[in-house]
Amino acid sequence: MGYKETLLQPIMIGNRKCENRFFAQPMECVDSDEEGNPTDLTYQRYEKLFNGHFGFIDLEAITVTNESRARKTQLEIMPRNVKALEKFVKRLKEIYPQALFVFQLTHSGEISEPEFSRRVTVKPVYGLEGDLLSEEEVDVIMDQFALASKIVQDIGADGVDMKLCHGYLGSQILRPYNDRNWKYGGSWEKRRQFAFDLQERILKAVNYDKDFLIGSKVSMWEAFPGGCGSAGADSPLMDMTEPIDMLKGLEERGAQYFVESLGNVHCSMEFMEAGKEDPYLSYLHMYFTDLMKKNLKPETVVVGSHFSSFRGKKNKLLSIEPEKSSMFAMGARCIEDGMMDMVGLGRQSFADPLTPLKLEEGREDEIKYCNQCMNCEELMIRQVPVGCVTFNKHYTDLFRQIRIEKGKLTELHT
Repeated sequence: MGYKETLLQPIMIGNRKCENRFFAQPMECVDSDEEGNPTDLTYQRYEKLFNGHFGFIDLEAITVTNESRARKTQLEIMPRNVKALEKFVKRLKEIYPQALFVFQLTHSGEISEPEFSRRVTVKPVYGLEGDLLSEEEVDVIMDQFALASKIVQDIGADGVDMKLCHGYLGSQILRPYNDRNWKYGGSWEKRRQFAFDLQERILKAVNYDKDFLIGSKVSMWEAFPGGCGSAGADSPLMDMTEPIDMLKGLEERGAQYFVESLGNVHCSMEFMEAGKEDPYLSYLHMYFTDLMKKNLKPETVVVGSHFSSFRGKKNKLLSIEPEKSSMFAMGARCIEDGMMDMVGLGRQSFADPLTPLKLEEGREDEIKYCNQCMNCEELMIRQVPVGCVTFNKHYTDLFRQIRIEKGKLTELHT
């Protein structure tokens, strides 16, 4: 079977049919209005993804609270946002009704930006600090996740992604570093119970609807001492005992899919999205995705990450033939070898949101490949709308403006 046939082959996620093996990663883009509703820029981004025939689309981290959030203009999901989000989902479903559309629900915790919100923590991390969350506050936050999930169901989307990755609140509670003596701290049994209780509340909120998808994007290893996937509260050693146990527990409780990831936005971004000089980190993700797949039931869908580095047949990967190292060839090989079920595209979805459609229509030579310049990441850090600086003039101009304002205008990395 050629890679086109593999990547365009349908797959079942729970009771739902997914048209192909392309997953649009949840990419925060800082372009909501003041109340956290989608703007014209938000519509433009997602309309392109739906027009691009991604089979499975994960809405960027949408916060369940306005009190603690990482981005000033971050999408929000509360009762006040229902009408705007309902209109948003309806519009996108009209474009490509076959796509499965889930919302990545998040609370930023210690990653919240104190300039405009409240930074909170379950145990202060060096360089971040924050107000210590009480058990009662965490209980309220879990109720906010449940309410948000019910909103997702009511507005016609297909499910949720409980964000348990990248140093946001979910991973803050799960990591061994959280050795504080409280309901969800200390022993692994207490820490993992947070994820189990949260999923249970969400399932109850949506009335255990078997057609409603529930899963998680998970940082298998946060890459700092005491982070998720560490051997102890201050250990730099990697240990996958806890992450695998949690995945199995969530699966037993009804999760139908998982998205592999690594890293933490505060201290180990390279493992989340390698720059152009570090494409080999992409191979590391394959190991963890394969580990997930081997420990879960065959029907549980595992999405692989970090494929933007492979580009077309022109990348910086040595010691392998170009035709074998391309994004499509490598993605198909990972699926055919049973390492994963779907290929997740993040920065590539910025560079060319029509990537799946162009493969489908035999227009591979027209695909614009991400060059890993990381200028999109700088836009996010600057708290301005995010998109591809290389291929989208709107974001190119915005990037130039930001650099001029900061007195750092240099030649763009293209």
